[in-house]
Amino acid sequence: RFVPKRMVPFSFPLSKCALWDPVPMGDVIGAHITYYRNPRLSLVEKTLRLAYRHAKQNEKKSFSCFLLGTLAVDEDGEGIMLTIDRFDPGREV
Repeated sequence: RFVPKRMVPFSFPLSKCALWDPVPMGDVIGAHITYYRNPRLSLVEKTLRLAYRHAKQNEKKSFSCFLLGTLAVDEDGEGIMLTIDRFDPGREV
């Protein structure tokens, strides 16, 4: 499958003690969510309306917020379903 060139390998913060050997082993594989699974997205209408209302009332052109939900694997293991059902406007401070 197609793997974009802008993908970068995983990296972890430096630490004094490592629990594994950091030397790469084996071939490079893609770890993109769509590489092995068929993703589906479900967005609750109420959540979308809350986010839209918050964006319209916000005086800034850019603001931060969170869309929260659940990620589940289909019974056959072939697909994943991301269900977004909560909106959190976050805090300014």
